[in-house]
Amino acid sequence: MKKIILVSLTVLFAFSNSNAQEIPNPITTAAPFLLIAPDARAGGMGDVGVATSPDSNSQHWNASKYAFMKSQFTVGIIYTPWLRELTNDVFLGGFTFANRIDERSAWAASLKYFNLGQIDLTDINGAPEGTEKLNEFSVDGSYSIKLSETYSMGVTLRYIRSDLGIESANSTINPVNSFAVDISGYFQSDEKNYGDFNGVWRGGFNVSNIGPKVSYSDDGQDNFIPTNMKVGGGFDFILDNYNKVSLNLELNKLLVPTPSISDDGEPPYSQDDVSFFNGIFSSFGDAPGGFSEELKEFTWGLGAEYLYDNSFAIRAGYFNESDIKGARKYFTIGSGFNFKSSKLDISYLFNASDINNPLENTLRFSLSFDFGDIFEVN
Repeated sequence: MKKIILVSLTVLFAFSNSNAQEIPNPITTAAPFLLIAPDARAGGMGDVGVATSPDSNSQHWNASKYAFMKSQFTVGIIYTPWLRELTNDVFLGGFTFANRIDERSAWAASLKYFNLGQIDLTDINGAPEGTEKLNEFSVDGSYSIKLSETYSMGVTLRYIRSDLGIESANSTINPVNSFAVDISGYFQSDEKNYGDFNGVWRGGFNVSNIGPKVSYSDDGQDNFIPTNMKVGGGFDFILDNYNKVSLNLELNKLLVPTPSISDDGEPPYSQDDVSFFNGIFSSFGDAPGGFSEELKEFTWGLGAEYLYDNSFAIRAGYFNESDIKGARKYFTIGSGFNFKSSKLDISYLFNASDINNPLENTLRFSLSFDFGDIFEVN
């Protein structure tokens, strides 16, 4: 029963094309909520955020960006009703506080809470065994520092709690506690003149959730947490004092071993018996389909943002994942409204695949407040 429940929960985050010509072989992990794009700004740009300009929710994407934020303090609040096509009681919420200490460094703290709603339990005969309310959360602390006028690095320490604890007559799923680390870097060029417009180049990377495997059961079966690599770049077209257009590209790859294919052509739910550290490096060359399948393990996103007078923003984006690795393909749109020190962002997601997507019609909401001294940035 517990294996069925775990697989069912995994479906909340990844789905595959059962009609594809190739055998679906998605990578599944424990605590996949750690990879959910939490904020509406990035959510409106195809879930792109590792190299965009700093904001209150940079903790998730690239904590190094906080060393370049303009305000001394920022507070961010996020809320996302999740999988509304399937259920009405699952949501992601959280908040972030960041402080730019001086011209070179910053720190931030954040909480992300994922409510999985209520699950009705039954025995093997279908008889009711009660209900359980499941949730997961993470608490983060980060420090970032400029190593030069244009480049910063950061480190994030994360506590993870995955409470999928279910007790029944047939099986038990235990809550999980773990720790992980992010290592990130961010580049932001000086503003340069290109004739008819000025421009700023940006680049960033983040290797997130570096941490040990966890186990939900007492049978010795361990699960990788979603160690992930993000790499991206972008360019800001500064047309004049009022108009700016930003274009961004981002690549993602799970640094987790790919499941091997069994003799009957189905991927097993267990993963290779390797340490999390070795799994990071082996993930670049362990796909059963060889180099072609390795390339399909990269997802990519494109995002654009138009900002008028630092007061109103329009955003659009696209996210793409291979059909055999999850088949997530969707467009996003969003908008933002700035009033003095406060910002409100909203985004909407709609499916771009022939396959039904449980993320269809996802709405994200973000609210942030900036206060304190203003720093000059480049």
